Amino acid sequence: MSAPIVVFDLDGTLVDTAPDLIDTLNVVLAPEGVRPVGYDTARLLVGGGARLMIERAFAAQHMILDETNLNRLFERFIAHYAEHIADKSQPFAGVVAAIDALAERDMRFAVCTNKLEGLSRLLLDRLGLTQRFAFICGQDTFGVPKPDPTPLLRTISRAGGDPRRAVMVGDSATDVRAARAARIPVIAVDFGYSDVPAAELGADRTISDFADLPPAVTDMLAMLQRD
Repeated sequence: MSAPIVVFDLDGTLVDTAPDLIDTLNVVLAPEGVRPVGYDTARLLVGGGARLMIERAFAAQHMILDETNLNRLFERFIAHYAEHIADKSQPFAGVVAAIDALAERDMRFAVCTNKLEGLSRLLLDRLGLTQRFAFICGQDTFGVPKPDPTPLLRTISRAGGDPRRAVMVGDSATDVRAARAARIPVIAVDFGYSDVPAAELGADRTISDFADLPPAVTDMLAMLQRD
């Protein structure tokens, strides 16, 4: 029997990446004459990806942005972000301790994110976390992003897990919808980048601290065994 597996989203779940993403956004916007986007405003856009952040910044100032220029700015964004991916980004408090506690219970781990796989691996490498995950999936790994369940299910398979003994952890409606479509229980963290309160995402459990993750995962896996 395969070990139970916990699959994490990345931005807003495992790592607080907003500072570097927002800095990059404003660096890209400055030559275009777009005023800097405030941190609190931009933080809620992080989960939608770089393209959405750029589009919303232009729209907020009633500036026109066509597809050609959006693509140009997106490429500039990715290039700058790759060079500054871990200047300020840090794992959320308690992440490592929670993973260690679950590892002691013979669980394995994977990442399923809508961040590009190359950037995801680069970030986790810089933070010294890559070796903790059996598989890392980005939006381009399988050619389809969440909330389609395909990347989640294939991530579990590639990590040597079984969907019948898996739990998803995320911070957004996208994560919850992917888990629901895959028929996998899901835990939402309430400190991520969702513009909808975590309690309203429809997750099976909501936590405010990674110290609460090990007992939540253990409870869910026990329920799966009883079903």
